[in-house]
Amino acid sequence: MVTFLSGGTGTPKLLDGAGAVFSPEEIRVVANTGDDIELGGLFVSPDIDTLLFQGGGVLDRERWWGIRGDTHRTHAALTDIAKAADLPHGPQYLPEDRQTAGREIANWRRFSGIAEFMTIGDRDRAVHLTRTSLLDQGHTLSEVTATLADGFGLTIDILPMSDDPVASLIHTDDGLMHFQEYWVGHRGEPTVTNVEFRGSSSARATPAVLEALEDTVVIGPSNPVTSIGPMLALPGVAQALMETTVVAVSPFVGDEPFSGPVAELMSAVGATPDTAGLASAYPFADAFIIDADDDTTFDRPTIQTDIRIDSPEDAGRVIQAIDEALTILE
Repeated sequence: MVTFLSGGTGTPKLLDGAGAVFSPEEIRVVANTGDDIELGGLFVSPDIDTLLFQGGGVLDRERWWGIRGDTHRTHAALTDIAKAADLPHGPQYLPEDRQTAGREIANWRRFSGIAEFMTIGDRDRAVHLTRTSLLDQGHTLSEVTATLADGFGLTIDILPMSDDPVASLIHTDDGLMHFQEYWVGHRGEPTVTNVEFRGSSSARATPAVLEALEDTVVIGPSNPVTSIGPMLALPGVAQALMETTVVAVSPFVGDEPFSGPVAELMSAVGATPDTAGLASAYPFADAFIIDADDDTTFDRPTIQTDIRIDSPEDAGRVIQAIDEALTILE
């Protein structure tokens, strides 16, 4: 068995090639939920949804989020109504006392649906309606995710990192923002001063996640701070990774990140914003996969290959490098 830690687009892209080495029955994926938000009363879980849509064969692979060919009539109508009524535009947190009112899983990340700042397709929205309804019926996020995975015909297990609320909050010069507000609403432009995983100290990894972490773990080229960091902030997770075999794929070529605000966020938390910074971000890693053009050295096994992933064939090449590292570690 092998467990992938997944957030953003890095690990999902890697999973495209997992079949080069692993069978679907061998794969479990622990998904980041720190990016989840409640928007207009609907519970949105972006990193889980990317995996659902990918596994179901409907993912919009141009953007690596949302459903391919989706329509956006509801989103457009919300925008039109807000403009016509002269309502505020952009991300709007609900009042502070509302952040912990209602379904507990949504704590510290509730946004108004007025002038919806994330573009959510109509079929995509149907998934959020279903998820929210099942949560309100009393099911856990893990149970709901398993139900949706069955509906999309997935052959791998997707495990939310926790059934408890954890919110990735970004402290910036423009004030406190949820990660989605910072990255989607403000396009990553505010200067980041710190990153907080609110709720992580009292949240717990699910029993299924802790069991999965007993197996070999692969961390794909996801953002170490906001994609993987929320998992590491959960009590017991970092210790579990210290006790198992872990291979990590770099999200950098030298000091150049593949995508997203990884460099800015690593700098904000005091980590070197380059491949070398992975040594402090992932002190439990037993081996690293880095690019063939990357001259970073580590005091542990390091496999070099072309780590850019633009196709399933690329992903398969990186998976083969991971398998080579695992063979060395045996």
